[in-house]
Amino acid sequence: MKGNDRMLEKLNDLLADELTAINQYSVQAEMCDNWGYKKLHEAIEKQALDEMRHAEWLIARMLFLEGSPTVSHLKQINIGADVPAFLRNNHGLETSAVRSYNDGIRLANEVKDAGTRELLQGILETEEGHVDWIEADLEQIQQMGLPLYLTEKIS
Repeated sequence: MKGNDRMLEKLNDLLADELTAINQYSVQAEMCDNWGYKKLHEAIEKQALDEMRHAEWLIARMLFLEGSPTVSHLKQINIGADVPAFLRNNHGLETSAVRSYNDGIRLANEVKDAGTRELLQGILETEEGHVDWIEADLEQIQQMGLPLYLTEKIS
């Protein structure tokens, strides 16, 4: 089934976001593991896995719509040197993704692509969950202080 060219372009843009997040989160998760923050490693790794599933779903949708997924394009990766920087960078990445998914949902409605709209709405819910998790952890750092927060992230 041939998809709308603007929708396919948007799906490729969203795919670039997801591939960027996978790389950013994977490096951060391994840094946390190296520092001994097992719980934080597991949480960030889970987010990377969520992003991998999103990428797979976007690729499958583009192929269904007879599009060509571009997996060689990444956006700016911002890892950070410490945990607070990770969280701030990831917050920016996730809030941008939420805006972009909302834009994609509007476009899907405009071009009358209910299947893509449904897919994007499902991914949006996960992305909003990521924002919520990051904001909660940033608030914990503010309330508890970084040393106590990090102590809680050791296994």
